[in-house]
Amino acid sequence: MGLNEADTRAKLIDQHWIVPRERQELLGRLPDGGRSALVIQKLDHKEQFDLYDVLAEIGYGMAGKTRFERAEAFAYKHAQWLSQMPEQAARTIRAMTAQFAVAGTDGLESREIFHTPEVVAAGGLAALKALGKPAEVLRDTKARMFAA
Repeated sequence: MGLNEADTRAKLIDQHWIVPRERQELLGRLPDGGRSALVIQKLDHKEQFDLYDVLAEIGYGMAGKTRFERAEAFAYKHAQWLSQMPEQAARTIRAMTAQFAVAGTDGLESREIFHTPEVVAAGGLAALKALGKPAEVLRDTKARMFAA
């Protein structure tokens, strides 16, 4: 596989991974309905990695990042994007990405994220509304997270 094909495939997984329904379909196509990915994660001692990184490493040879490393990379690589938004919105997104470091994609997408003390203290859902539709802000944040 050439570099361009690898890049295309990496972008494809990024686009499918950030949409929950599409991610579930993708995982469902794996042996044993996606449980195999969890087994690999456990056997490879990658519990600190999001399944995205486990699968990207296996499928595409991409260097995986722990959830913490991915959250840190997001903060660094998207500092300018965050600096251009209202402070409460930026703090809320940072608090949400800190939750990703703890619970991964599922934690970032959980409705409970807006009830965590850190996200509430940062401004929560109301702060995201200053940027537009919260669902679109979350999708953009996830896309940036997995591009980091």
